[in-house]
Amino acid sequence: MKVAGRTDTALGLDAPRGPGALLAKLIVYGLLVAIFAGPLVAVLVSSLDRVTDPTKLSFLPRHFTLESYRVAFDRGVFKYLLNSLIVVGGGLLLQVLVSVSAAYALARKKFPGARLVLLLILSTMMLPEEVLAIPLSLILGDLPVLHVSILNSLVGMIVPVGAWGMSILVMTEFMKEIPIELDEAARIDGAGEFRLFWSVVLPLCRPALGVIGIFGFNMIWDQYMLPLLVARDSAQYTLPLALRTLRDDPAVGIGVLLAGSVLALLPSIVVFLSFQRQFMRGLTSGAVKG
Repeated sequence: MKVAGRTDTALGLDAPRGPGALLAKLIVYGLLVAIFAGPLVAVLVSSLDRVTDPTKLSFLPRHFTLESYRVAFDRGVFKYLLNSLIVVGGGLLLQVLVSVSAAYALARKKFPGARLVLLLILSTMMLPEEVLAIPLSLILGDLPVLHVSILNSLVGMIVPVGAWGMSILVMTEFMKEIPIELDEAARIDGAGEFRLFWSVVLPLCRPALGVIGIFGFNMIWDQYMLPLLVARDSAQYTLPLALRTLRDDPAVGIGVLLAGSVLALLPSIVVFLSFQRQFMRGLTSGAVKG
């Protein structure tokens, strides 16, 4: 709010001005950058340096080298990275398809037991992975109806993450905010159910798709328990599981672990930077009404 050329803060106080206020802002911003970006920069720089002590990371490489990445390549870290990308790509695609389909039915259709279905979906988010570990392992070892095992395969890591309660709930609440008059107008124009979903409702859900895309990517990418249950052979390891294995290997130095950590961080950062606009729009879409 601007009155007579002045800017008020959220507390109704005049915003501070002058050299002192500018210096205070720079100090605060500098501290925030150091707290949040400092560890990431230290890991990245140290992965390009010869590090022997994990407690002595640096922000400037003293001996620039790519030896850690070469050793990581020899240890198969890039193969594990590829496995992770395949799992997250297939799992996220399946998860988005399931989420938008379920949300469309729950938000745009009226049927008995809709609230009970939402309650059951919400309850799945309250169960820890450790509780689900044994039942999930038994199901993946003998799929119902098909009676086939998808253990020790990347498919066994993709199928369980194909449905996530949080994504379904986010999409459901977002679709509820879309005016129902759009559905009625589309039906008057002769649009069928699929055309209505694909051409009218789904394009308006791009902000929500950005939210579930980023959260879903990170959820799948950070999976540790699921690959541990499914993978029987090291060739099926994903990157988080491989890093834990490398950590237990006394022949692997700290530099290789840092290089693997950088490779594990980069995809999440790239995905967030690529979809941050849709992500922020999705988070703030319900904040302002009218």
